[in-house]
Amino acid sequence: MATIESTISPSSEAFQANRSGMLALLQRVRSAEARAVAASNKSQPRFESRGQLLPRERLALLLDPGAPWLELCTLAGYGMDTPDPDHTVPGGGVIGGIGWVAGIRCMVSASDSGIDAGAMQAMGLDKALRIQELALENKLPYVQLVESAGANLLKYRVEGFIKGGGLFRNLARMSARGLPVVTVTHGSSTAGGAYQTGLSDYIIMVRGRTRAFLAGPPLLMAATGEVATEEDLGGAQMHTYVSGLGDYLAEDDRDALRLAREVLGQIDWPRAEPPQSTVRAFKPPRFDAEELLGIMPMDHKRPVDMRQVIARFVDDSEFLPFGENYGAATVCGHARIEGWAVGIITNNGPIDNAGAAKATHFIQACCQSRTPLIYLNNTTGFMVGRQFEEGGMIKHGSKMIQAVANATVPQITLYCGASFGAGNYGMCGRGFAPRFCFSWPNAKTAVMGGEQAAKTMAIVTEAAMSRKGAVDQAKLDALQAGIIQRFDSQMSVFTTSALLLDDGVIDPRLTRDVLAQVLSVCRDGDARQPQAMQFSVARP
Repeated sequence: MATIESTISPSSEAFQANRSGMLALLQRVRSAEARAVAASNKSQPRFESRGQLLPRERLALLLDPGAPWLELCTLAGYGMDTPDPDHTVPGGGVIGGIGWVAGIRCMVSASDSGIDAGAMQAMGLDKALRIQELALENKLPYVQLVESAGANLLKYRVEGFIKGGGLFRNLARMSARGLPVVTVTHGSSTAGGAYQTGLSDYIIMVRGRTRAFLAGPPLLMAATGEVATEEDLGGAQMHTYVSGLGDYLAEDDRDALRLAREVLGQIDWPRAEPPQSTVRAFKPPRFDAEELLGIMPMDHKRPVDMRQVIARFVDDSEFLPFGENYGAATVCGHARIEGWAVGIITNNGPIDNAGAAKATHFIQACCQSRTPLIYLNNTTGFMVGRQFEEGGMIKHGSKMIQAVANATVPQITLYCGASFGAGNYGMCGRGFAPRFCFSWPNAKTAVMGGEQAAKTMAIVTEAAMSRKGAVDQAKLDALQAGIIQRFDSQMSVFTTSALLLDDGVIDPRLTRDVLAQVLSVCRDGDARQPQAMQFSVARP
């Protein structure tokens, strides 16, 4: 295989400008994430007074020390809970990610109960659903640390109640498909949320802290007139001795997390201490990942050679181009990541007829050889114009989209630059259900660029004004400025990731590590055949 030669000059003015821009965006991401942690940590005195651990302290005790932890969807709800995005608290009230527990790779979800007692924040439900879907698709055991005030009734919306049923459906589906569901109920699990506990295969409760009931004392009194304490109605001792809802009674949070690790440790599930026992020999990239900070221009209209990106995350910087001279702006080829073969598709410009046809062929070939696909989005879309329409752009673009939609191998999408128009579809955008989807901080996603959208609407509006006899240029200018502002804000990764249109914003320097992790998750999931059952596990 050919080694990609570096054409990057880290000392150049352009590289340094790109690097500064990327670092500024990355700092904004990290600051937002830090605000969520700080907001939760403010509750520490209250937690300590109750003898409890904070949510992230619980996670630290649950997870294997030193093992990889990939947190997901950290910007969920960013900018939706405050008029000032720079003071927003993202995360949705849920902490979720892929980690190792007792030597088993699991999907872990924890209520961020340090914030509003664990009530769902903006996009929290959608984040929880996405985490569960990833567990199902990748056949991961599911561990949840529950302490939630449930839905925020002050912000109640009926669609949240309806969609929330999906959380419980997914728990039942995981159990039925042979994926163990282990729950530690650290605190409140009430109303519909009680089924978050009840639909688990193994339930650990904490003496004096767990509360699980369909109606708490105030609602019970309002509905029936009955008077009962929280402990008598749904405490850990009642549920482990009387109702049978709880399987294990823990003395405190630490004891509960110890029990969760022991439960998983006793399950005969394929395990390997990370790194996995299936390690293959490989050589690291020849070029420093640090240079990924300066390759991508902040202006998506400026060209970039995506092979320079590839060279900094694939083994030995080796890349075998496929159809290199045909549809050259669409780059396809084979490489390896930590010894495992991958197919890579990326863009050095718009996708033309030949590029779409080549990509279609390459996707099908990768499916034939069972090679996972990685899409590095950096395109303003499919080519437009008479020449391309006559050449069958719609036809060839549709073939590429069909190949993406029906691919039989794991597909992983990384937004590195622009992802505009139908190019987003051809490059396996979120709507095409890639197995995992991540963004760099500079990524932009939209139906088209803001300037193009503004110009299009200005032409249409000007024609309408002309038909009425007068063109108001000031109105046209204001129209264009408004459209550009709206598009620019909505195409930003801070909006798209807040809406869960990716699984998280990653540091470009960690691209290889993240891709290696999720490729390993995909391999293990596709190779595993858990013993499926007709029904999920039921309480006695």
